[in-house]
Amino acid sequence: MKSDRKNRMDRRRFIKAGGAGLAGLTLLPQLSTAAWAQGAKNSQRRIFPLNHKWLYSEKNLPNGTGARFNDTGFARVTIPHTNRMLPWHGFDDKEYQFVSLYRRHFTMPAGLSGRRVFIDFGGVMTAATVTINGQKLGEYRGGYTPFSFELTPHLNRRRDNVLAVEVDSTERSDIPPFGGDIDYLTFGGIYREVSLRVVPATFIENVFANPRDVLSNNRNVNVRCYLDSKGVSTAQRKLMAELRDGARVIATQSLSVSSVSPHYDLLLTNLGAIDLWDVKNPRLYQVHVSLFEGDSLTDEYETRIGFREASFTPQGFFLNGKHLKLRGLNRHQTYPYVGQAMPARAQRRDAWILRKDFKCNIVRTSHYPQSSHFLDGCDEYGLLVLEEIPGWQHIGDAKWKDLSVNYVETMVRRDWNHPAVVMWGVRINESRDDHDFYVRTNQAARSLDDSRPTGGIRNRYESELLEDVFTMNDFRIPLRPPNHPLYLNTEFIGHMYPTKRNDNIERITEHTMRHARVHNQLASDKAYAGGIGWCAFDYNTHSNFCSSDRICYHGVADIFRIPKPAAGFYKSQCSPAEEVVLEPAFDWSRGDRDESFNVAMVCSNCDHLKIYIGDRLVADVDPDRKTFPNLDYPPFVTNIREGIRGPWGDLKLEGYLGGKLVITKMMSGRGADRQMLVEPDDLELIGDGIDATRIVLRVADEYGAVRPFANAAIALTVEGPGEIIGENPFSLFGGVGAVWLKTKEAAGIIRLTAKHPKLGSKTVELRVKGFRPGLV
Repeated sequence: MKSDRKNRMDRRRFIKAGGAGLAGLTLLPQLSTAAWAQGAKNSQRRIFPLNHKWLYSEKNLPNGTGARFNDTGFARVTIPHTNRMLPWHGFDDKEYQFVSLYRRHFTMPAGLSGRRVFIDFGGVMTAATVTINGQKLGEYRGGYTPFSFELTPHLNRRRDNVLAVEVDSTERSDIPPFGGDIDYLTFGGIYREVSLRVVPATFIENVFANPRDVLSNNRNVNVRCYLDSKGVSTAQRKLMAELRDGARVIATQSLSVSSVSPHYDLLLTNLGAIDLWDVKNPRLYQVHVSLFEGDSLTDEYETRIGFREASFTPQGFFLNGKHLKLRGLNRHQTYPYVGQAMPARAQRRDAWILRKDFKCNIVRTSHYPQSSHFLDGCDEYGLLVLEEIPGWQHIGDAKWKDLSVNYVETMVRRDWNHPAVVMWGVRINESRDDHDFYVRTNQAARSLDDSRPTGGIRNRYESELLEDVFTMNDFRIPLRPPNHPLYLNTEFIGHMYPTKRNDNIERITEHTMRHARVHNQLASDKAYAGGIGWCAFDYNTHSNFCSSDRICYHGVADIFRIPKPAAGFYKSQCSPAEEVVLEPAFDWSRGDRDESFNVAMVCSNCDHLKIYIGDRLVADVDPDRKTFPNLDYPPFVTNIREGIRGPWGDLKLEGYLGGKLVITKMMSGRGADRQMLVEPDDLELIGDGIDATRIVLRVADEYGAVRPFANAAIALTVEGPGEIIGENPFSLFGGVGAVWLKTKEAAGIIRLTAKHPKLGSKTVELRVKGFRPGLV
């Protein structure tokens, strides 16, 4: 994880709401839990995270006023929160489709009179009707985009205030993505963070810091500032923008503000030497904006940026003037047990898995804007992003379209400072042509941000192209040649070849082979910018799409983010200077294969491979450049039929570079479960009642290779300030599985013990640091 200071960067990007049914709202993004917890000390802005002390009822009770609020029957919860805990598979989506009620009592801190107060929601699934002290503020429709309401005229300044949120988690046809079938589940609840924002009468509403001419010596940053003003002030106002590298100020510019304007531009120049943001070196800087009235500092705003030039050309994709073949995966942000309600650490972990474990250089946020924490991780780890609006094939009526256009605006304004984002997806995934509608969505994105291209994810080559880049879901092998000079394949494999971790060897190997074949073709022609496979992780879906248990087994990793062999192909395409990779695309057994199937596929960036069964050398091979001539690191594919027919034993794989042995992997031939592995992602957490980390459970052979048919129930016990998110006992699937460990609101040591019915017990310890909750 990156430093806490990076978590404290304030990314409040918001706009006046427009569109159907949105009058009176202000749209905001999700706020980082740690961001500006105490507010800017020198200005009038204060941000109070409001993620603790919530009350929750699955029954939508009537809201009263004053003393008539009755909290009997409510449970105390923290945010993010799912409206219903669920098994990881085999449940009915109707279980979470109901209207629930959240309440939060708070008292305004002293010394804040004369300021405006907003309540900011990062995401509520699917429609939120918000009241304060019994006064209805309005309904926000849409679960994937942020919003806020102004509370100022309705607050009790010196006594209890009651904020209530009625959450409708049904699949309403008036709200995108609903109205037709969709191949994913949305779940329910207040699943992203909530903050109370206190600002002066005139405040910095948004900042778009746009680096320009980054490859020249005249590189600069155009800082576009949006102000929100209420009331009349005769004081002279001034904006000041600074480019910072930590405590060092690189450039400063100021501007007097006297007239009313939609925005104000400040140009930061004379920057000197600047490190570029790149997938290998994701260098970040800060832009800090201050607002003064006379000589008094009244407001401050800070965001992060990166200097990079990303362009799609007829010769492919270029980052900072260098050709880069895009190789990535689609991601759903849903998790087992809690749906979308995972905190910042888990969201960032997904970015880490995709970039550092699977070695992808791009991800598509299919099929909706995803967590700001995930995008922060993409910025920090060097993972490019194609971000798109909510939807799946269906286009609704005029009001539905108005909401979608509004989602484009909200998405762009929330995320335009993320250097990782290189394209806006402004078309409903795989939808029919709708000229007028998509003229509007493209215009919405381009009018706000002319530095990034638009794309529109389609599944018909003959569809009308209104976007800048032709983005196409093509599941055929071989792919159709690109029909547009700017072309990116955005889905392949997926539903055409679902694969479980415990499928037979032929299917597991073929699943890996298909991903390799597509990327080999994409590498054959520079006209292909690259490809984004379907998909990263298995995910929950509706009954008409899944494998009868509400899971689409389309991922190169399972729903717990544990890799299948196909993930090894993606990992193997990195340079051995970054990591030497040796990943077999099979499990080691003699009989679990068709008699005619004798292929051993090994994904590796080595240049030579030796395979042993026991002490016998059964294969001595180079990469398969005949089948995969275009890949930088082709897989090894060899027939080991004769080797299998000989004496049985352990399998040993040896990888060589330049004639030197650099990596060895072993797989047992004994066919026995030898050990249980208990692996936490993190060993230190924050005791805020929110923070959580994944605990991976595996049953393996004596060398650590997963035993894919191990299915024992693992009993879990927890001592200390933590609790399990997940099923307990947990029955392994494909020899693996995971739960998440969530902290309580206390410091200490958590001891989690996993007990296998045959292999005994293992205990892991995690340190929990203390946490001081907010002031309200």
